[in-house]
Amino acid sequence: MRFFDGFAEPVHEDDMVPQSAGVDAPIGEDTTTEPATSTTIDARVVALYDQYFDFVWRSLRRLGVAAGDLDDAAQDVFIVVHRRLPTFEERSAIKSWIFAIALRIAKDYRRRAIRQRQRNAENEDALVCLRGSPEEAHARVQAAERVLVLLDGLDDDKRAVFVLSELERMPAPEIAIALGIPMNTVYSRLRLARVAFEDGLKRFQAKDDWRSR
Repeated sequence: MRFFDGFAEPVHEDDMVPQSAGVDAPIGEDTTTEPATSTTIDARVVALYDQYFDFVWRSLRRLGVAAGDLDDAAQDVFIVVHRRLPTFEERSAIKSWIFAIALRIAKDYRRRAIRQRQRNAENEDALVCLRGSPEEAHARVQAAERVLVLLDGLDDDKRAVFVLSELERMPAPEIAIALGIPMNTVYSRLRLARVAFEDGLKRFQAKDDWRSR
């Protein structure tokens, strides 16, 4: 049983992204033997953009990019994808490779945000699709905000592993390849991240219980 199985429903992580037309189907196997041209590269990047934009957007937000910077950061990720795609050797899954790029872009944006903290007060409820009653909508917004707060409490290494494993459901071998770390390190960071995340949830629950008295 995954750590997030009991917590995913109120969070509605899939609602924390603007919708694109892409679907998460396998991509990346180029069966042709002809050298890649600029036209074929451009076409493949467009396909990757359609397929993985939502994944990149979610990942950037979960990795700490401020809401107001997400569109620019996502564009930066695909600019790097376009530039580096001809050198992609397919030793890892394309999704893992794109996440590694997003991780570096997120770190750059967080460093900028340290110098410009005014962007931290973005309207987080724009990240959640408001369905159902106002009470249900408020609960989803609050749950999504809490996830982001708890992710902010993790260091970069634990955060990346936690996002990929618990939120994106990526298997440990792919995480190890994406982050360039041993499998044992993946499991160690994930265990510590789960403990920290669960402790944060308990603190939130304790505050809720205190307020409800």
